[in-house]
Amino acid sequence: MRSFHAWQCLLVGAMTASSMAVYAAEPAVEVGQPASVVLEPAKFELVGKRSRQQLLVTGKYSGDQLRDLTPAGTFVSSNPAVVKIDGAIAYPVGNGEATVTVSVGGQSAAVPVTVKNLEAPAPVSFKNETQMALTKAGCNMGACHGSPSGKGGFRLSLRAYDSVLDIMTVRSEFFGRRTNIMEPAASLLLRKPLMEVAHGGGKRLKKGDPAHVVLEQWIAEGMQLDSATEPDLLKIETVPSKRVLNQPAARQQIMVLGHFSDGSIRDLTALTDFTSSNESVGSVNAQGLVNKNGRGETAILARYLDKMSTTYLTFLEDVPGFAWNNPAELNFVDTAVFEKLKQLQILPSDLCADDEFLRRVTLDLTGRLPTSEEAQAFLADQSPAKRVAVVDRLLDSNEFASFWALKWADVLRSNSKKLKAAGVHKFREWIYESIRSDKPLDQFARELLTANGSVFENPPANFWRASRDPLDATETTAQLFLGVRIQCAKCHNHPFERWTQDNYYGIAAAFARVGRKNSADADEEVIFTQAGGEVTQPRTNKQMKVHLLLKGDVDVPADQDRRVVFAEWLTSAENPFFAKSVVNRIWGHLMGRGIVEPVDDFRDSNPPSNARLIEELSKQFAANGFSQKWAIRTICNSRTYQLSSRKNQFNKDDEIYCSHANTRLLSAEQLLDGICAVTNVPEQFPGMPLGTRACELADPPTDHYFLKVFGQPQREMACQCERSSESNLSQALQMINGPVVHNKLRADNGRIATMIKEMKTDDEIITAMYLAALARTPSPEEMAASKQHIGNQQDRRQALEDVGWAILNSKEFLFQH
Repeated sequence: MRSFHAWQCLLVGAMTASSMAVYAAEPAVEVGQPASVVLEPAKFELVGKRSRQQLLVTGKYSGDQLRDLTPAGTFVSSNPAVVKIDGAIAYPVGNGEATVTVSVGGQSAAVPVTVKNLEAPAPVSFKNETQMALTKAGCNMGACHGSPSGKGGFRLSLRAYDSVLDIMTVRSEFFGRRTNIMEPAASLLLRKPLMEVAHGGGKRLKKGDPAHVVLEQWIAEGMQLDSATEPDLLKIETVPSKRVLNQPAARQQIMVLGHFSDGSIRDLTALTDFTSSNESVGSVNAQGLVNKNGRGETAILARYLDKMSTTYLTFLEDVPGFAWNNPAELNFVDTAVFEKLKQLQILPSDLCADDEFLRRVTLDLTGRLPTSEEAQAFLADQSPAKRVAVVDRLLDSNEFASFWALKWADVLRSNSKKLKAAGVHKFREWIYESIRSDKPLDQFARELLTANGSVFENPPANFWRASRDPLDATETTAQLFLGVRIQCAKCHNHPFERWTQDNYYGIAAAFARVGRKNSADADEEVIFTQAGGEVTQPRTNKQMKVHLLLKGDVDVPADQDRRVVFAEWLTSAENPFFAKSVVNRIWGHLMGRGIVEPVDDFRDSNPPSNARLIEELSKQFAANGFSQKWAIRTICNSRTYQLSSRKNQFNKDDEIYCSHANTRLLSAEQLLDGICAVTNVPEQFPGMPLGTRACELADPPTDHYFLKVFGQPQREMACQCERSSESNLSQALQMINGPVVHNKLRADNGRIATMIKEMKTDDEIITAMYLAALARTPSPEEMAASKQHIGNQQDRRQALEDVGWAILNSKEFLFQH
């Protein structure tokens, strides 16, 4: 067995070589003339022979600009017998104190260092190092040995969430055949990921890498388990936490510090697992070095065991010819959006035309096209406040309540298979009335979560008919009202977020006492609060208390409904999730993309495209009584919402910063209703009055092929993603020669046939179709082309139907823009 000193030399030498190789491979840093430099950490301790400390050098320049100068610095130890520097990493040599100084660009900075306990044994910690080494190598990923059934007979807990399982499978399973204490390098645990023997997962380790060194040393030490005094990791911290880097800055080293239960702070950079949220902007390597790939923002997620921290980086560069044109700001939405665009040197598009605005806002708020009369009146109106007025008019309409009831019913899973036909209609009516009266959305959520009684007499109780058990309720509630996809934590700690199994089952405990019983009506169900009911964490067999995220466990008196406690916390002012989640969902509906996208997936590794915007929007949303109409009115009255979808040379590549309107295919219901409106031929839905719009249906029909092809959800999931917005060949075939378009255009009671009977001219019929479909009159070129086609045909009606077909198949009709 090798001595501790030998292992120290191997560890230091390997990490030094690795670190120097990283810096050697990087292009030279443009140092220039910094006004000053900062060396971090400001002070540090190296405790034990295996300790190390990543150093970080930042140059400060005029205009508050910063650059990472770490590889360009010259480091000097005041006492090489105490601490030595290799690359940009400090290693202990002997107990004592020293000063580390860095010089770069004519500037210097120094920090004090203390080295102690170098003579004490420093065994590898299984829980703090070995498990993380397996994570760093990718051995316990979900696609590898971290899958529920493992791979090749070897199973590890996903990303090291279960130490008990990992100890058993690594140390003792199959008579310990995976490790060789007498000859550590011959261990299968090392030879397979080194590809010295066949390994289905490919090469996962390199000799001398930090993960390899830790695993080999742990085996050589006899695979010791941690002593009772081994501290626990409490949190990790990334340095810097946020940074804006102007050209020519093109890299940023990240340092990861671990805070432990004994008060110690250790450098964990070498074993930390790093990922970038936007590889097109910045990619991060295994050592935590981020290299710029393009202009924009990225979040670097650092994960160590079950702890996470995020560094937010913005890389800026000068765009040739860019000049900010100071567009008018109509409210705080524009202030936040334009501040970001100016910083990134992205020029916003011009305002959309009146016809584009009217069509856009009518579709977004009511799901229908503006009528010809509305279009003509709006285009003729010369009032500067006409856009504000139309927003107010649409918000006060019953059609607004119908369309937004559809949106909420989708994610609340309101379908007759779950709720029965009567339940669906009563639930839809309750949602409709809530929206029409602008019921505060915090009250809306509380009424859903705390509902008791008959699902017919108290319709919000249908929420508990759709959510049949505490686990389903946990996932649905978290996704709808917290913006958290917590499903992963059901079986293991969330691999990309801070949430654990304890968090998941603690939330479920809030819903464990929801009871259900039948009534005299076979289709009716009664929801009530039971006297008992608990949730047990399956891995630990621990009975869970009610858990409130970021607040902790709470004791709920036996005579109190746990749901009330949870709902009060959910909608309280100090809850950091609810307002952001709901207002982001509203923003996504109106803008075609959430500030956080997907709209129900808030996590550190999926940052908002505009942090200031979502903070201010959610703050004011709460201050305005969680009014959905207030949020919609505020967004629609902003210049940002009213920007054109036509791009310029400076925003042509932007898809996330709201510099132009996002074009998107009309939803299934919008498209069917639009075809009906243009042709003036309503759709007949079974059991519904003629003239009922698809957007007004309480229950999605199961056998309507057109709606199905264009992505109408069947409401089986509490996720907006169930509604498909992707185009496909079946959709093209439906529009080109499908029966819906064909039959409605040719109908004897349709717009074209009726206007011909009324002796309308070609100009009048063509203009009517353009107004109905596009909220504008045809251009001279469009009118001339249409009349030329009609003149070349023997059958006038068929020729007019061809013109109608061309309009319905145009991108301008099919897309929201």
